[in-house]
Amino acid sequence: MAKPHLKLVQLISTGAILIALSFTGAQAQSVQLLCDFKDWSAYSTSQSNGKLCFVLSKPKSVTPEPENYEQSYIYLTHRPSENIKYEFNFVAGFTFAVKSEAKLIIGGQSYELFTKDDAAWLADREKSKDVAGQMRAGSSMNIAGMTKDNINIVQTFSLSGVTAASRSIDRACN
Repeated sequence: MAKPHLKLVQLISTGAILIALSFTGAQAQSVQLLCDFKDWSAYSTSQSNGKLCFVLSKPKSVTPEPENYEQSYIYLTHRPSENIKYEFNFVAGFTFAVKSEAKLIIGGQSYELFTKDDAAWLADREKSKDVAGQMRAGSSMNIAGMTKDNINIVQTFSLSGVTAASRSIDRACN
């Protein structure tokens, strides 16, 4: 399980990405779309401590769709100033059950995710590079997690375009 201070850093990072994406007008220029690659998009932005680049995608299916569901997203993030590459983050679109874990499944490989509110990260951050490699090699992935109402939700994501998108952020945030 991740250390508490790591969870806080990851929550803050996710919040910064979501806030940056929500800006409009002149503020939106701070987050630049690098390119869309099939089902994935690549972005870059600058923060006070340096450049941040990320790819994101939305699910192709959410089964069953929970009550009050909001759009969910998968992110892979680079923060070179912190020596972080391919940080995996999932924003579920619903609130996870307290102290629950979620599961990421790609091509027969399974990875545990720890959850907090509506977000999830790899329980073992050292597997980030492996997960990114599995994503580039695969065609789809599933994330299963339990809602606060104890309903098991499975979200399916296409991996079409993730290779090109991840190469784009590799170049932009090297």
